[in-house]
Amino acid sequence: MGDRRSGDGGGVTGRRARGELESGVLAALWAAKEPLTARQVLERLPGDLAYTTVLTILSRLYDKGMLVRHSVGRGNAYAPVRDEATETAVRMHSLLERGSDREAVLSRFVSELSREDEQLLHRLLGEQDTGRDDGQ
Repeated sequence: MGDRRSGDGGGVTGRRARGELESGVLAALWAAKEPLTARQVLERLPGDLAYTTVLTILSRLYDKGMLVRHSVGRGNAYAPVRDEATETAVRMHSLLERGSDREAVLSRFVSELSREDEQLLHRLLGEQDTGRDDGQ
């Protein structure tokens, strides 16, 4: 009997992990200039998803406090609570908080940055230091 899960990312069923679906829905909402209905989100997602699957993902993201919901006709339109950069920063901070050795985590993170990202981080930290010189 065959395995119904797709363990190698592109299995027979074509099923995606919930986290992947949530990420796709969030990406569609971040790219939009206004709140989207479930149908509009579905139209922006690749693949052959069911409308009810998109509704479920939107409901889960709403329940997690990641989306706001606006009444539109007989349904709802959804928008992210935070922009993509803020959401990513919140996730990074959360992961950092979970580590037992903050210095090791930050050291490893910085050591794996590209030269461009490292220079950007130095510049941003310099700007933060400048802001703190005036009594902050």
